[in-house]
Amino acid sequence: MSEGTMQRRAQREEREQRVKRLSRVLVCAAAVPVMLVAAGCSSDSGSDGSTDKAAKAAASASVSPSPTVEAAAYGKLPESCKVLSKKTLEDLAPESKSGKEGKSDDISTRGSCSWNSLDNNGVKGSQFRWLNVSMLRFESDVTRGPADKLAQEYYEKQVQDAQAAEGAKGVKSEPVSGTGDQATAVRYDLKKKEGTFKQQTIVARVENVVVTVDYNGAGLAGDKSPSADDLLKDAKKAAKEAVAAVSEANGAGGGAAGGAPSKTPSKDESKAPSESASKAAADEPSKDASQSPSKKPASKS
Repeated sequence: MSEGTMQRRAQREEREQRVKRLSRVLVCAAAVPVMLVAAGCSSDSGSDGSTDKAAKAAASASVSPSPTVEAAAYGKLPESCKVLSKKTLEDLAPESKSGKEGKSDDISTRGSCSWNSLDNNGVKGSQFRWLNVSMLRFESDVTRGPADKLAQEYYEKQVQDAQAAEGAKGVKSEPVSGTGDQATAVRYDLKKKEGTFKQQTIVARVENVVVTVDYNGAGLAGDKSPSADDLLKDAKKAAKEAVAAVSEANGAGGGAAGGAPSKTPSKDESKAPSESASKAAADEPSKDASQSPSKKPASKS
């Protein structure tokens, strides 16, 4: 083989080697973007998954139903000193000129009125009567429950308080029919220096309103004590009238809300009515004969 031939062959082999090396470099260079693209796709896929989960959670939260509670049946109270008829007042408190209205921050939630009657017969003695009607209305609350349930709880507490009156003797309780949704009469004697007072308390609930009637009587200055049975009969009559007045004040339909489900109130709206009723309940006067006179009435000469 000639020297020229050998030289050309060596050059050709060298070119082939350079081509092979260049090919390997290009293949490796091309592989790098592919890996980067694959890594990028994988990262985007994970991000989309998290976004989807967050979106689904937000959608689920947005469609969750808001808490609701049945609206109160009665939305107002009658004027407290006008719940009893003139005839009833003449029978129960004949010497009373007018009723004394109790203080109230909200007359649509709480009201009361009392009447004092002293029939002074001089040396023959005197007959004393004290009559009080109080009303407390409850609103529904999404945290505490429907208004009628709250009223029933307060009704039960009022009955228990009457039965546990300080100084009460011979306490008796009995259900009262035909007066609201439920009613209870509590009766007892309370001895004071002026005489023995016959106390009658009627607690009644009609829908979301609790009506309490207190009626007591005593024979003073040597006069005989009134009949407890007669006093109880009169107290029941007054309670029935007061309950009817509450229903009438709210119309024949049974209340301003008509029993329809209420919308979810705001924080302030749902809180205010319950706080008002709770405050009123806490401020209720004690249901005993404490309103009786502390001094013996003067006899006529």
